Amino acid sequence: MRRVFDWFFRDRRSGAVVIGQWPNLPLWIFAAASALEWLLEAATPGLPAPVFAGLRIVALLSLTVWALDEIVRGVNPWRRCLGGFVLIGIVVSVSGLVRL
Repeated sequence: MRRVFDWFFRDRRSGAVVIGQWPNLPLWIFAAASALEWLLEAATPGLPAPVFAGLRIVALLSLTVWALDEIVRGVNPWRRCLGGFVLIGIVVSVSGLVRL
């Protein structure tokens, strides 16, 4: 069991156990756009829909960049799986929003 844990959670370069990391720029952009959308909706519900749609697009694109970055450059399998799960969640979420 210890070997599985080490393989899944250890950083290959430093040897440290890495489950979470300080957010990078795409994750900060996602958080800021999501928070701004939530605050604007709560404070000024009469704003035009394109404002909210624009913030949602920025949030989803930045989260997609983060997820792809984790898949490609994640420090361990856990981080790569996390990126994959987030990307799957985005695809499922967007597929429910877009009508073809």
